[in-house]
Amino acid sequence: MKKKSDAGHERLPSMEQLEDQLRQERYKVRYQYALRTTIYTLLAAAAAAILVATLWIPVLQIYGSSMDPVLKEGQLVAAVKSKKLRQGDVVAFYYNNKILVSRVIAGPGEWVDIDEDGNVFINGEALDEPYLTEKAFGQCDIELPYQVPDSQYFVMGDHRAASADSRSTAVGCVSADAVVGRLLLRIWPLNAIQLIR
Repeated sequence: MKKKSDAGHERLPSMEQLEDQLRQERYKVRYQYALRTTIYTLLAAAAAAILVATLWIPVLQIYGSSMDPVLKEGQLVAAVKSKKLRQGDVVAFYYNNKILVSRVIAGPGEWVDIDEDGNVFINGEALDEPYLTEKAFGQCDIELPYQVPDSQYFVMGDHRAASADSRSTAVGCVSADAVVGRLLLRIWPLNAIQLIR
């Protein structure tokens, strides 16, 4: 009888074992809570980042050479939604289910003229374009001088010889509603991060 009683006492956990088990259970509860909190925080941050990227700061990849040398193919840029565009702004806009990138040259109601050497005139005054490395008349089949329609913008790429832009009737002027945003920052590659001007 005594032996059975001793054996029964050995099966019961000691106070140390109970405390240790309790610590382990508390640790599991804290760990699971921390894990859940971290996952929810990461999901919320990811959702916020996607929302911001979609609604306010779209990130775009550059294709083609129409904005050389300011922007090169493969680079990633961040744009900001903007209702007010100014001369010189680099913008992304929708054209035939694609997104094109060009520079705002003239706004609604302004007159654009381009001479054979590629010099641009806005309302009769020569446009200062320090961002260009070379000028060209390019693919121009519009009748010059040309007046920009209401609520539209006349845009041109910086690589004037290769860019398809408002000089072509195929592209034409860009309506304010078609503008995705004003390009603000080159974000990739890392060694080329800088503001876009």
